Amino acid sequence: MKHQFRIIPAVVAAAIAIAPAAHAADGTIEFQGVITDTTCAISVNAGTNNGTVMLPAIGASALPAAGATAGTTPFTITLAGCAGATLNTAHTHFEMGPAVDVATGRLNNTSGTATGVQIEVLNAAQSPIRLGAAASQGDLAVDISSGGATLGYYARYYADAAAVTPGTVVSRVDYTIQYL
Repeated sequence: MKHQFRIIPAVVAAAIAIAPAAHAADGTIEFQGVITDTTCAISVNAGTNNGTVMLPAIGASALPAAGATAGTTPFTITLAGCAGATLNTAHTHFEMGPAVDVATGRLNNTSGTATGVQIEVLNAAQSPIRLGAAASQGDLAVDISSGGATLGYYARYYADAAAVTPGTVVSRVDYTIQYL
């Protein structure tokens, strides 16, 4: 009887050791990246890398129903001093953050007093960008030439409710420049 109990742990240990061999790999994933010798100096609307986009004052009647937009305002992110040979194109990735509406990709009015309104960011072709999206957000890559590039965008008010109440609108989003 004692020999039976000594054999069982040995059989279990052997079975565990053999089990991983039964799982064959289906493929291999290789990860590659590039460490650039330099990045670009970044400015928003010819200021610093932390900029402010001032939307125009509008009447609440300019946003008469959910889905209405108004106050489209251009802004730029400029890249300069891009001397690295590995920097060919760039695009902006707008990060997920506390102000980003997960369902729509628009910016919530986080510290302003107006209600029923969000801020929508558009690419240079004036198509909405889904801020915070993990994959393609709808922004457009630009070529870096002569050591720089300008990425054009627009921001506008977006009525996310049937009624918009007057007040201030304030929001923010973090961004990262990605070089391709």
